Amino acid sequence: MSPPSLLQAHPKLSGTAPNALSYELYPPRTPAALANLWTTIRELESTNPDYVSVTYGASGSNRNTAVELLNRLLTETTLRPLAHLTCVGNTAQELAAIVTDLLDHGVRGILALRGDLPNGAQPQHRPGSLTYAQDLVELIRRVEQRRTALLCAGKVAVGVAAYPKKHPESPSEEHDVEVLLAKQRSGADFAITQVFFHPSEYEELLARARRAGVTIPLIPGVMPLTSVRRLQRLGTLAGVEPSPDLVRALAAADDDGERRRIGVRATVDLARAALDAGAPGIHLYTFNEHGAALDVLDKLQLLRPERPRSVHRQSAL
Repeated sequence: MSPPSLLQAHPKLSGTAPNALSYELYPPRTPAALANLWTTIRELESTNPDYVSVTYGASGSNRNTAVELLNRLLTETTLRPLAHLTCVGNTAQELAAIVTDLLDHGVRGILALRGDLPNGAQPQHRPGSLTYAQDLVELIRRVEQRRTALLCAGKVAVGVAAYPKKHPESPSEEHDVEVLLAKQRSGADFAITQVFFHPSEYEELLARARRAGVTIPLIPGVMPLTSVRRLQRLGTLAGVEPSPDLVRALAAADDDGERRRIGVRATVDLARAALDAGAPGIHLYTFNEHGAALDVLDKLQLLRPERPRSVHRQSAL
């Protein structure tokens, strides 16, 4: 009998893993929004997140602005960007060129999404176009494979979306988990969930996914629950009903300060429940606003690794 390996002899070498922390940003549409975004970026940068994701418009409608923001994050901050990429309406050749461009600019994380068509657009089949996020994950891995030697100091991390409640176009929650499992088999490293409003939704997703064989980290995407309008809009888009009690409490608040306190408290409770259920960290949807996100983070008190502080590179606004 061969002697046990080092890992078998010492199964707990690494101890408790710290919580992951990340934020979502979106490309600004106006000069004023750009200035506000950079204030948010600097505030979020001070919390030393593991990465920040940058969204990508329907069918890549704001691709140039997104790429510009990614470049500035890479060259003017200490942040690690995760680039959203959607495949709907694009051919494999077009997407391979985009992935190559992102890698050439230094991006080492991509969130592979199917995406939606712009409002009012009709679906159009194009020869060679990709249909599903699973196809995009495979394409990213093929591009990466062709560039292995260039990526020796930084392989590509590929993320995908997960759905705590049934996707609006899906026949069932079980089908959603099968899709997630297929994305894992195609090479996905982790998943970030869509917005959810009730702790049980994340807990049940985690249980379904693990039973089906999904082993990748499922990171809960948490939105600061401070705006009634945003709650209702995203609830409609995600097909999830926000807590009526929370909506009433926010609507009855005397001012923005009270509304923010109510919403932050509810968000912290939601995030803590996800962490208690086994979440490996938290992804905060910031809507390019740092105030509520930082309030949530302050009260959540995540276990975070100690990292050396880097000197800020100056933004040339």
